[in-house]
Amino acid sequence: MLKRKSGLLKKAFQTSKQIASYTTIKSILLLAVCFCFYKPACVAQKVGLDQQVLIEMMEHRHEGAVQFNRGISNTTQTVATLIPISVLAAGIIKNDKMTLKKGLYIAETVAASTFISYGLKYGFHRDRPFKTNPDIIPAGTGNSPSFPSGHTSVAFAAATSLTIAYPKWYVAVPAYTWAASVGYSRMYLGVHYPSDVLAGAVIGAGSAWLMYKANKWLFKKKPEMPRPTF
Repeated sequence: MLKRKSGLLKKAFQTSKQIASYTTIKSILLLAVCFCFYKPACVAQKVGLDQQVLIEMMEHRHEGAVQFNRGISNTTQTVATLIPISVLAAGIIKNDKMTLKKGLYIAETVAASTFISYGLKYGFHRDRPFKTNPDIIPAGTGNSPSFPSGHTSVAFAAATSLTIAYPKWYVAVPAYTWAASVGYSRMYLGVHYPSDVLAGAVIGAGSAWLMYKANKWLFKKKPEMPRPTF
């Protein structure tokens, strides 16, 4: 009897975690859709909280932190590329179709977030903060339009898809810590507004959810990836 009750409690706990997880991801996706059709007010006004935040951060910069944030920012493409490659390599070495499928899913998510981000960049064509306000001095580089942050989008796409593929806390915590650090670094270096970073995070996480659903539909007649339980 006790064993049965324990099993029921465990199942109920896992179900509640799934509900919480899917609700969160769906909310992120909804925000992503809103961002796609909403042009930030500060694009038209050229002033606002976005610039105030960056100026405040710029006034408290110091060389050590600048170098650290440049390093974090520069890891984005490398880490986002190595994650799916590593998973795919593991799948090939182990001859594990499920691992190969997860690697492809992560790679698709990173590619989708990149495509969506650059489409929005040239759709909104928002100037970088240092071009809009000469008081903002950049400590990093950025040549494409500002909204949304491509670095943040790719980082959150990689972190979210990796966590969905491997729903463990010891995967999620370092993955999201790195992704959040990338987003912060783009603001600290003065090359992106906070709203650029927020939009990038939403698009990255939303891309992971969209590709998860797309893969689930595509492979609905085949063994599919386990549902997230984190």
